[in-house]
Amino acid sequence: MAKHYDEQFKIDALKYREDNLQLSVSAVCRNLGISTATFYKWQKAARNNEGDVQHRGSGNYESDEVKEIARLKRELKNRDDALMILKKAMGILTQEEQK
Repeated sequence: MAKHYDEQFKIDALKYREDNLQLSVSAVCRNLGISTATFYKWQKAARNNEGDVQHRGSGNYESDEVKEIARLKRELKNRDDALMILKKAMGILTQEEQK
């Protein structure tokens, strides 16, 4: 599962690199416990957004439609899981009755 970092951590990581130019990017990433790919992604996002690192925390959606779609997907998954459990239970009960 991917780790999620808050906006302040991302900003601080980019600032740390600027303040420590003598360190390589991989050394900075090693010190911060992040991958170089993650750092470069944050750096590119900051460059494209005038220094602002975009951050989408848990539960923040681009629009109401996206939020509704996410809710419906969760609901569908929950119902699919419940249906699968019921099917397994029916199979177990049927096997026990046949014995």
